[in-house]
Amino acid sequence: MHYLNLLFFFLFLSPTLTKSLSDPPPSPDVSSGGKHFVLVHGACLGAWSWYKLSTLLRSAGHRVTALDMAGAGIDPREAESLTFNEYVEPLRSFMAEVGEDEKVILVGHSQGGLCISKAMEEYPEKICVAVFVVAAMPGPALNASFLIGEV
Repeated sequence: MHYLNLLFFFLFLSPTLTKSLSDPPPSPDVSSGGKHFVLVHGACLGAWSWYKLSTLLRSAGHRVTALDMAGAGIDPREAESLTFNEYVEPLRSFMAEVGEDEKVILVGHSQGGLCISKAMEEYPEKICVAVFVVAAMPGPALNASFLIGEV
């Protein structure tokens, strides 16, 4: 039975997967349903950690921005020497550049949850929804600014 499943996969599914991943992704068109996802990594990671999800979202016609926080990914600074406000600066800079008529979907993993919480406080008009993926998630009585001040 296991062999039949493999045969089904290789005969029917793998050509479509290979085609969709090898072809350039369609250009995102927000007016036709494509969304703009902003992916924020967790502690000790970088934008690279989103490579699989980025590929899937782009192949579905969405725009994807995966950011490296300060002191992470390709940023040469030492994370231990940065304050949280310095750490989250790449997300702040990005959100400041988002157009007034655009709303993004923020996705944060682990410590990225604190980062997107901070962005939600500072740029609520530019955010459609925030997704916390196994992430730190401050609540109404414990906002990100207070929590970061305590860390």
